[in-house]
Amino acid sequence: MTKFVTQDGLKKIKDELDYRKNSLRQQIASAIKEAKEQGDLSENAEYSEAKSQQSENEVRISELEFLLKESKVVDFDKASSVVQMGSKVRVKFNGDEMEFQIVGSNEADPAHFKISNESPIGKGFLGKKAGEEVEIETPAGQTKYKILEVK
Repeated sequence: MTKFVTQDGLKKIKDELDYRKNSLRQQIASAIKEAKEQGDLSENAEYSEAKSQQSENEVRISELEFLLKESKVVDFDKASSVVQMGSKVRVKFNGDEMEFQIVGSNEADPAHFKISNESPIGKGFLGKKAGEEVEIETPAGQTKYKILEVK
């Protein structure tokens, strides 16, 4: 299943993968080595914790490698006036103005107004232009947004 990412999203995946493979892996290996030197492993909490961290790190490395393999970078056309992946969209909603950025699902961060292209709001905005009104079914019910600007 192809996952769409922005260029920034791809960079974040690569950076995290690089950190986990080339830095964190060595830190964990050192912690395991130090814990082994303390003797009896059956009652060694440091050893158990380091092995658990190692397992979690390797799982995350596998997830990131899979994401890289399955991800397709979406080109952002800055000249386009249509909402697309990577677009920042300024909208009016209940009298307030907000700005969202449309990103891939693995980049979504609602607290920072980065919304997934797969979310109801993201799907509703895609392909729209400034001046259009969009009605979107959200968990709170039918919601109306007026698109003020696409950049």
